Amino acid sequence: MDRTTPLGSTSTGSNNLGSNAANAQVNDAAKAAHQATDKVADKAAAAVDSLSGTAHRAVNSAADAASSAATSAASFASSVSDKAQELHEQVVDSATSAIRSRPITTVASALVIGYLLGRL
Repeated sequence: MDRTTPLGSTSTGSNNLGSNAANAQVNDAAKAAHQATDKVADKAAAAVDSLSGTAHRAVNSAADAASSAATSAASFASSVSDKAQELHEQVVDSATSAIRSRPITTVASALVIGYLLGRL
């Protein structure tokens, strides 16, 4: 067979019968290779689908955990903020009542502390 002769075309000469048999074998081999490739591709697609589902479940689980952690952190931050606000109000109330009960002592103390800090 001539190398320039495309597959499936017939060559002229006495070995026309042998050429047809060779073409049939090549076609059969090509079909078998194509079927094997299809089987491998089907199995690979099934494996990819399975891995994709597993990956989706893992990502969803991680997202749920992150959402839960964010909710817990927000709740904790809110409670800390509320406690800090309560503590601030208690300190202000305590300072206000101390100043009102002894105003002269408070002013004298403030003057002494200011003087000492000014000397540093």
